[in-house]
Amino acid sequence: MPQHPSEGTRRERPAVVLARAARILADAGLPSARTEAELLAAYVLAVPRGRLALADGFTDEQRARFEALVARRSRREPLQHLTGSTGFRHLELAVGPGVFVPRPETELLAGWGVERAAERVADGETPVVVDLCSGSGAIALSVAQEVPAARVVAVERAPAAVTWLRRNAATREAAGDRPIEVVTADVTAPDLLAELVGRVDVLLCNPPYVPLAVAVPPEVAGHDPAEAVFGGDDGLTVIRPVVRRAADLLRPGGAVGVEHDDTHGTSVPELLAADGRYTAITAHHDLVGRSRFATAFRRTDHRRPATGDTWQTGSS
Repeated sequence: MPQHPSEGTRRERPAVVLARAARILADAGLPSARTEAELLAAYVLAVPRGRLALADGFTDEQRARFEALVARRSRREPLQHLTGSTGFRHLELAVGPGVFVPRPETELLAGWGVERAAERVADGETPVVVDLCSGSGAIALSVAQEVPAARVVAVERAPAAVTWLRRNAATREAAGDRPIEVVTADVTAPDLLAELVGRVDVLLCNPPYVPLAVAVPPEVAGHDPAEAVFGGDDGLTVIRPVVRRAADLLRPGGAVGVEHDDTHGTSVPELLAADGRYTAITAHHDLVGRSRFATAFRRTDHRRPATGDTWQTGSS
C-alpha cells in the first residue's frame, strides 16, 4: 500500500535508508556517522532533523540524491559543502569551496565581542567593531545581528572568500540586519584601515593559525583554503602583525580578541604583553578545556612600558 500522504508514489522509509547511510559513514571513519546521515537526510527531504521520523520517506529520486551525498561525505567532503550552509550562533551562513567553514568554538570569541560591543551601546555609544580575516563573515554578521547599533567592518583578502562574505552580508541585510562594511585588504598590512586608527572599540580576529607541520583532518586538508588554515612554521605569522596593528586601531580602553591554536595558550598572551600597549590580558578556553583565544584592552594611559603586563586565565 502506498504510504500516506503520497499516494501513488513509492517511498522507502527513512529509518531503512538512514541505517545504510550511517554504516557507510561509520566505515569511512566518521565519528558522528548517524548524526551526519540524519542531517543529510533532512537536507534532501527538506524537513527539520527532528521530524525525520514523521517524514513520508524517500522517493527513488530523493534516495539517489541522498546516496550520492553520502558517498561524497564518505570521501571526506565537508558536510557543510554538501548542504551549502552552516550554523553559527543565531545565523545560517552560506559556505562552500574557497571559504573557511566557521567552527563552533569560534562562537565563543564572537560572543565575547558581542558583549563588549553591547557594553558600549549601554554607555550611549555607537561602537566600531572590526572583524579581521572575516572569511564567511561569521563573526562580523553575528555582531551586526546581535548589536544592531554597532558599525561593523569586515576585512578579508582572498577573492573567493570575499565572494562568500558579500553573499552572506547581502542575505543578512535583506533579512533586516544592519548592513556591514566589507573591505578587501591584507590584515598584515602596516597601514590597514588607516582611517580608523584610534577609533575602534572592539577588534576580533580568527586568523590562520595552524603551524605548518601539524596534520589536519581530510576535510580541512582537502577543502578549506590553506591560506585560511596555516599560519607559518609556528602558526603566528599573521597573529604577530595583527597584535601590533590592533593596538594602533583601538581607542584607549578598546578591546581585542584573537583566536589561536590550542598550542598557543601561552605564546599569544605573551605577544600581547610584550607589545606593551595592552592591559587585562586574558587567556580563554573552549568548552572542552583547550586554549582557544586571548583577549586584552588598549591601555588608557598611553604608556608603553619596556616589559609587558602579566596575564591571567579566563573562565570561558
